Amino acid sequence: NTADPPVAVETLDDVPEHVLRGLPEDVRLFPSAVDKTRLGVWATKSILKGKKFGPFVGDKKKRSQV
Repeated sequence: NTADPPVAVETLDDVPEHVLRGLPEDVRLFPSAVDKTRLGVWATKSILKGKKFGPFVGDKKKRSQV
């Protein structure tokens, strides 16, 4: 009988403090609707098209790196 190894679940403890501090007021991190083992970004109210957030803090990554 081969049991699948436990799946690691991403939690808020895995998110660097500067990321949490830099979230816009109406944005939260909750379990992803796409992948329950990961965190997703959720808006608590509608965000207008073209709304800009910043400043960006951290390392920019290519899509293939995330």
